[in-house]
Amino acid sequence: MHITTQKLSSQRKSAFIGGIFLIIMAAAAFFSYGYAHQSLVVNGNAYDTFANLKSSSTLFKAEIFSWLIILIADIIVAWAFFIFLKPIHKQLALLAAWLRLIYTAILAIAIAHLILVLLLTSNSAPLLNVEEQAMLFLNGFQVIWDMGLIIFGGHLMVVGYITMQSSTIPKMISFLLLLAGLSYIIMHTLLTFFLQFEKTIAIFQAILSIPMLLGEISFGIWLVVKGGKIIKNGY
Repeated sequence: MHITTQKLSSQRKSAFIGGIFLIIMAAAAFFSYGYAHQSLVVNGNAYDTFANLKSSSTLFKAEIFSWLIILIADIIVAWAFFIFLKPIHKQLALLAAWLRLIYTAILAIAIAHLILVLLLTSNSAPLLNVEEQAMLFLNGFQVIWDMGLIIFGGHLMVVGYITMQSSTIPKMISFLLLLAGLSYIIMHTLLTFFLQFEKTIAIFQAILSIPMLLGEISFGIWLVVKGGKIIKNGY
């Protein structure tokens, strides 16, 4: 399939935009979940968690704001991926976009739980068992997000399969995307449905965290640097 200059320009723009927003998303996720959420939430301790949220309300608000950035970035990336991957396989590119948008909708529901927690911590009126209520919503956020990440893993596997068909995208990146997708599915299926196997989950987390991190990050960097720049007679 011959790629015209106009199509190439569209490919380059979508690749660059998608890559930039992937990197923005990674940075926002590192702050929101890797730093803020882990600093504020004490697993299994509703009272300490609530005290942290009350005393560090600015940090909690910053976490929620970062999640909103991630939400918007996910929508943009879904669009950019579709434009970039459409010449390779239109139907699968559409499937990948829909999977990411479904994940984004689930993430929005999860974020709503954090907003409810913010309302609870901001309420000056005395409420019954407010700490337990806040912890319930925080747990709800985690479970809903974990379920969404199973779908996100499916999205990455579809993207990895599509990129594997390309002659311009490095096969190593495609492999990392496939591995990351499979890792997300395994890891978050365990976290959602098999929490009783704590030791097994800890082992899987240690093993799968690296491919989960490298998959989209490597693709994002490649998109920014090289995506859509190479003209070939076929993808």
